[in-house]
Amino acid sequence: MSATYYLRIKKEYATALIEDLRKIDAVEFISVQEEDIDIPQWQMDEVKRRIEYYDKDPHELVLWEEVRKRLNF
Repeated sequence: MSATYYLRIKKEYATALIEDLRKIDAVEFISVQEEDIDIPQWQMDEVKRRIEYYDKDPHELVLWEEVRKRLNF
């Protein structure tokens, strides 16, 4: 059984690195169809609940830029 690894690659290196890995047949590209993704019902319910909450109280939303600033990104 082979292991699957997930990597985060910086944008400026990604294309060249992937092309090099393809040349030596070290990566496998897979296609995932939307219907193949199994999202649990509890998670869908939670997303709907949050959307309804923020529709009623939009002042509670925090912009992504504010989140990044708080996290020092």
